[in-house]
Amino acid sequence: MIIIIVIQINVKMEDNFYTIIITLATVLGSAGAWKFYEKKMKIKHEQNENERSDHNLYRDDLRNRVLKLEGLLKDSSKEKDEMRDQILVLTEEVAQLRTKVTFLERENQRLKNV
Repeated sequence: MIIIIVIQINVKMEDNFYTIIITLATVLGSAGAWKFYEKKMKIKHEQNENERSDHNLYRDDLRNRVLKLEGLLKDSSKEKDEMRDQILVLTEEVAQLRTKVTFLERENQRLKNV
């Protein structure tokens, strides 16, 4: 009888020991898993922040380029208007000079004939 009681006590202690080992492994594994997922989420958040930062830099660069191009377009438009005004002035002067040349040629012909 004593041997059976000792064996039963050893079996119960082994079961308790295995239960304690399994519980400790589960607790430690859960803490490790929690740290792993926490680290994974932190890395993913940092990557998203970096992508957002890169996107903002790209957007800001595009805005600066658009502003620069708008400025160049305004300057070009102003220059085009000035050149158009110069062309009108020069066209007017050419018309006056043609008229003057016509009168001078007539005067020259009249003086030759006299």
